[in-house]
Amino acid sequence: MKITALKVIVCSPGRNFVTLKIETDEGLVGYGDATLNGRELAVASYLTDHINPCLVGRDAHQIEDIWQYLYRGAYWRRGPVTMSAIGAVDTALWDIKAKAANMPLYQLLGGRSRSRVLVYAHANGSDIAATVEEVLRHQEMGFEAIRAQSGVPGLDTVYGVAKGQKLYEPADGSLPAEHDWNTEKYLVHTPKLFDAVRSAVGPDVHLLHDAHHRLTPIEAVRLGRDLEPHRLFWLEDATPAENQESFRLIRHATLTPLAVGEVFNTIWDCKQLIEEQLIDYIRTSVTHAGGITGLRRIADFASLYQVRTGCHGATDLSPICMGAALHVDTWVPNFGIQEYMRHSEVTLDVFPHDYRFESGYMVCGESAGHGVSIDEKLAAKYPYQPAYLPINRQKHDGAMWNW
Repeated sequence: MKITALKVIVCSPGRNFVTLKIETDEGLVGYGDATLNGRELAVASYLTDHINPCLVGRDAHQIEDIWQYLYRGAYWRRGPVTMSAIGAVDTALWDIKAKAANMPLYQLLGGRSRSRVLVYAHANGSDIAATVEEVLRHQEMGFEAIRAQSGVPGLDTVYGVAKGQKLYEPADGSLPAEHDWNTEKYLVHTPKLFDAVRSAVGPDVHLLHDAHHRLTPIEAVRLGRDLEPHRLFWLEDATPAENQESFRLIRHATLTPLAVGEVFNTIWDCKQLIEEQLIDYIRTSVTHAGGITGLRRIADFASLYQVRTGCHGATDLSPICMGAALHVDTWVPNFGIQEYMRHSEVTLDVFPHDYRFESGYMVCGESAGHGVSIDEKLAAKYPYQPAYLPINRQKHDGAMWNW
């Protein structure tokens, strides 16, 4: 089965998405997500100008060879742009292969390891009371796992907290917004947040929190210890992980489980973290890890060290990524949890899908492939809109900090 055409579709039904469509001479079509939040056009260009011309005429069934061709053959390896582009190609090819077999994708991966997929929701509020209210609302919706984020007194804008009644979307400006930050205020406030949340929901709800790379290792230790009484499911992105050894200090000084990896692109980004069992959950996504092929390598490696998956699933990835991720989640034996932010209704209209939410869990569909496509005519009504992620500056002196 030969690849006959590849098309990049950039649209913005509420936010920007990059989709790759691969066509074959047997009439089968596959879809992959190539979205890289705030850098969408870089990936679109990488695909259009550098990858797509090289794939026409190749056998669509040779997924592994094409993956190696794009990764090893490019010489300039890794990085978010390259790996998101490879991820889109790989996901689309797996979609085609499953359609050719007339099977849902999880069957080609090895079949089910579970009947449904535990997901966690995002609950946020401008202050502790508002966050508690949102956590309780999600509990009533059936969620058994909830991430809690709250505004911090003295800071105008805080990661994870939406403004007004809008869904949270960090990429909100034609140029990067500048937010202020103060670690000391955050470290004092966050334990108070979880005192209130745990008291409200009781002991049976899984609670999660994202520090979003804001802390030094010793600051992360302090937060991890302060949160130990509340038995978090995980503390996410406690510190930047470019230096993987930095997690040693955190791991050896707190019992709070650690999750990291949504910005990782290959197994090399998490090799030491997994080998030394410095984390409990690996967060890499289908799109940014180089597709299903790349993510399977990471998951299999992680399973040797009892590290479980917890794939990134925010709305900065399209429903195509969510559909593919749910098939991987359904198969992978060392599954932990799946992030689930609800896409807007207009996004879901543009991306017809067969997965569904059921009382705190997601269930992937049974249609052939990964179960998600794109309505190109509807997508064309929503052209690309420049949107950047914010930056952070220290409130007391204006110095750059990690967003």
